[in-house]
Amino acid sequence: MLSSKFLTLVVMGALAAAEPLERRTATNVFPTPPTTSSLSKPITVAKGTTFTPAQAYTRYDRGSGACNGQAEGGDSDAVFLLEEGATLSRVVIGANQAEGVHCLGSCTLDHVFFEDVCEDAITIKQTSGISRINYGGAKHASDKVVQHNGGGTVIINSFYVEDFGKLYRSCGNCGTQYARHINDVWAVSGSVLAGINTNYGETTKATSVKTICQKYTGNNSGAEPVATGSGPDSKYCLYSASDITS
Repeated sequence: MLSSKFLTLVVMGALAAAEPLERRTATNVFPTPPTTSSLSKPITVAKGTTFTPAQAYTRYDRGSGACNGQAEGGDSDAVFLLEEGATLSRVVIGANQAEGVHCLGSCTLDHVFFEDVCEDAITIKQTSGISRINYGGAKHASDKVVQHNGGGTVIINSFYVEDFGKLYRSCGNCGTQYARHINDVWAVSGSVLAGINTNYGETTKATSVKTICQKYTGNNSGAEPVATGSGPDSKYCLYSASDITS
C-alpha cells in the first residue's frame, strides 16, 4: 500500500535538466461539478486547441451503464479525444464511462479530475513528444490510471491518486513498442506507482513512497508481460531505500 505522503515522479534524461517543472501542490479535495453533461459520443478536441467548459468543472460522462469494468474499450468509448497538442482544462470525468481521456497525440490535461475510474482514466497514444498531466486527481481505479501505449514522455505533476492499482503503466504487449519514460504526486491506498518494461530501456525515478516501481519484460506479441521484480536498482528503478517514507 502506498503511503499518504507526497512523492516526486520525474522523467529521466535530457528533459529533466532542460525543462524545469513547475512545482505545485496536489489536493485531495475534488471540485463539485455545477452540472453534468452525458455524451452520446466523445468530444474531440482539435489539434492545438484548448477545451474549457463554460462552467468550470462541469462533469462529463457517457450515460448510465457505460462502465463495463475492465473490458478494453476503444476511442469510441472515451469521453474526450485529444488530438496532437490539444489541452483539456477544468473538467470532471464522472463514473459513467468506459474510457476517460484518449490522447491521440501529445496532449495536456490541466485540472482534470476523475471521480471513479472505469477501465483506464487516461490513455496516451502519441508516437513521440511530451504529454503533461498537471494538477488533477483520480479515485477508485481498480487497475490503471495512466496507460501509456505510445512513445515519448509523460510528465505527471501535482496529481492526487487514491484507491488504485497502478498510477502509471507502460504497455507490456503492444504491437509496436517504444522506450517510454515517466512533480508532485500524492498517492493513497494503492498497489504500484509505476510499471515499466526494462527490456525496452524504460526508466522511472521517485521519492517518498512505499511501493514505487514494478518491473516487467515487455513484448510485441500480445502475450501477458512477465513481472521480473520490483524495488530500486541502479539502472531502471532509480531510487534508494533511504527515499522511502511511511
